[in-house]
Amino acid sequence: MTTLRAEQPTPEYVPGHGLLRDQVVVVTAAAGAGIGAAVVRRALEEGANAVVFSDTHERRLAEAEEALAEEFGADRVRQLVCDVTDESQVGALLDAADEFGGVDVMINNAGLGGTASVLEMTDDQWSKVLDITLTGTFRCVRAAGQRMVAAGKPGVIVNNASVIGWRAQEGQAHYAAAKAGVMALTRCSAIDLAPHGIRVNAVSPSLAMHPFLEKVTSPELLVELKQREAFGRAAEPWEVANVMVFLASGYSSYLTGEVISVSSQHA
Repeated sequence: MTTLRAEQPTPEYVPGHGLLRDQVVVVTAAAGAGIGAAVVRRALEEGANAVVFSDTHERRLAEAEEALAEEFGADRVRQLVCDVTDESQVGALLDAADEFGGVDVMINNAGLGGTASVLEMTDDQWSKVLDITLTGTFRCVRAAGQRMVAAGKPGVIVNNASVIGWRAQEGQAHYAAAKAGVMALTRCSAIDLAPHGIRVNAVSPSLAMHPFLEKVTSPELLVELKQREAFGRAAEPWEVANVMVFLASGYSSYLTGEVISVSSQHA
């Protein structure tokens, strides 16, 4: 029998404390109202010298840049269209960070989901999810790591995984495989980059509420998913962003190769 959980209130938003002061932060998939956008805002609030953020949606990127520039200063924000399946576009994104002194923190948020039984899943469906979610993350880890090593300075890379990388879920073979791959990529690249003073970690959210999720998910399923959570509610995107910023900050200086669950769920 499933225990009905009372939905707990969302905690108050915590103000910034300068955790990313003087850092140049790059964030992918950050033009909407989800985790990426929340990370951009949080990085600015935490004192980042500049945040370079990307997406594939040109209009939303421009709108986000305009709003953030008005609030935080035009000299601290820069947007660039970037498809993480295109190595040259990933390189151009890091070039933009070089204009501010080079990337210090790379937040890899880009990913693509979908639902299809493995019995009907096409090669194209499988490949597209894997190319964006896993291989796209790899391209960004590689590009950021190469820039950090060439600059001879320490840095931090934070990847966005998912609890579905740990558990089985109907219709999610491609997405689960991709996110499990992001976890493995995080652990292995952390060892490769440790000699250069570069840390690599990941967050693993379960249910983070944003407008797109509400648009593509039935109210009944959302209620069911919320009931699986310890607090009986979805996370706010900024609650996941807070953990990503912690992993990017000096407060986690001895943490690398880890996947932090932003949820009570592992299986």
